[in-house]
Amino acid sequence: MSLPPRLTALIIFVVAALSLRAQFDANLAAGRGDGVLGVLWGLARFFTVLTNLLVAVGMALVAMRWRLPAGLAFAGVLAIVMVGLVYHILLAELHSPSGLRWWANLGLHTAVPVMALGWWLAFAPVPGWRVLPYGMIWPLVYAIYALLRGVMIDGRFPYPFLNVNRLGWDGVALNAAGMVLAFAAVGAVLIAVKRRLG
Repeated sequence: MSLPPRLTALIIFVVAALSLRAQFDANLAAGRGDGVLGVLWGLARFFTVLTNLLVAVGMALVAMRWRLPAGLAFAGVLAIVMVGLVYHILLAELHSPSGLRWWANLGLHTAVPVMALGWWLAFAPVPGWRVLPYGMIWPLVYAIYALLRGVMIDGRFPYPFLNVNRLGWDGVALNAAGMVLAFAAVGAVLIAVKRRLG
């Protein structure tokens, strides 16, 4: 017996919210930032954190009877699926979290992406191919934000492939092009699978 879409969305919201809170608490305990605002500012540099926050908000709205348009639902699931894929393919070996950070990491990079994908496949409207470009908007906005923040404000870059100081603008541009292709390829697969199931 499958869970109804609103209850499933509520569960995803709870998992995402608890994972975000665990990440905040772990960073606060580790002194990563000057107090609450400093920790929040530090967390706000990461695509993972911001995307999980957007998923949490979206699932909360669904739980309150809001209907996600097909394009918005697709953009959200593509972003959170890429969070999981990029982490497990490129970043997982760069650090070994423990304790509360391990639980936060599990939620943000694995549980929420898998659960959100399951919800989208089961309950979201079937998208047309025209929604594929919508999936590029949020990562493009984030990349501009992360680069401007790193270059103009705090000199820190959230991911190795965005580090202008190390790679130069040419290297970052090449990585960005690769990420666009990756988003487009994964997005096309998601739409094809959803349309097949739909």
